[in-house]
Amino acid sequence: MQPEPLFGAPPPPPEAVAELRIAEFLQSPPGRYVLAWEQQQLNAVVADIFGYHALQLGLPEIDALRESRMKLRFCAADRLLDPAQRNGHAQVAVINRYEELPFASGSIDLVVMPHVLEFADEPHQVLREVERVLVPEGQVVITGFNPASLWGLRQLGTRLGAAAFLPRDGQFIALPRIKDWLKLLSFETHRGRFGCYVPWTRSEKWLARWSFMEKAGDRWWPVLGSVYLVTAVKRVRGMRLVGALRKRRELLRPALAPAAARSLLRTDEAASVRVLDDAPAANDGGAQAARG
Repeated sequence: MQPEPLFGAPPPPPEAVAELRIAEFLQSPPGRYVLAWEQQQLNAVVADIFGYHALQLGLPEIDALRESRMKLRFCAADRLLDPAQRNGHAQVAVINRYEELPFASGSIDLVVMPHVLEFADEPHQVLREVERVLVPEGQVVITGFNPASLWGLRQLGTRLGAAAFLPRDGQFIALPRIKDWLKLLSFETHRGRFGCYVPWTRSEKWLARWSFMEKAGDRWWPVLGSVYLVTAVKRVRGMRLVGALRKRRELLRPALAPAAARSLLRTDEAASVRVLDDAPAANDGGAQAARG
């Protein structure tokens, strides 16, 4: 029996690699390793998010809303799975484009997007659509492959003619760029996490042997994980009337006017009072009349 190579079985033929898609990758040992890590992280994240309507966008191979407490949970993807592969999904809606979501504005409380942006034709438009359908203070959860990792470094070898380890049609986006896009859409990044620090290998046995690197990588090189997860909250700023309107209210406020000065004139037959407009004070005229 020949010993198993360090990095797993030999790569598939070039014609098979050229057709590798995310669905085929997730059925391989490293793909199942990624699904297991993401399922664990998503279960912990969505359990603390409350609302009424939760949407999983893409990747029906994973049940991202399994631990969600929301009443209505459904998945919208660009393909259907066999009944044996639905992984707990009660229903999966089929949509043609993630850039045009068939949902009303402000109708979703939670959107989970596992590996959607990196395989979308227009990732900016997908984020804009997610921002549109989310309610104020709604949350979005995004997962993706980290190009600054061991798996990302291995994927760069495809430019030199090496066989692809990850799907070829993916445009992997770094986490800082994702945060910049979210900030432009008035999202506030809530929390994030990296995982899958093991080297690239197609062998399930070697993935288990390298599993000790998860704890070591989480402590010593936390930003070099092959997969990341980030959560963001949609913020809607309130309006406050300032400036000219406040000054106008101050001008319209009634002001107290000084009392007019009066002088008392006495004669032998009658007495009369004369109002002095230019007198400095009302009491001065009375004092002068009393002295006269």
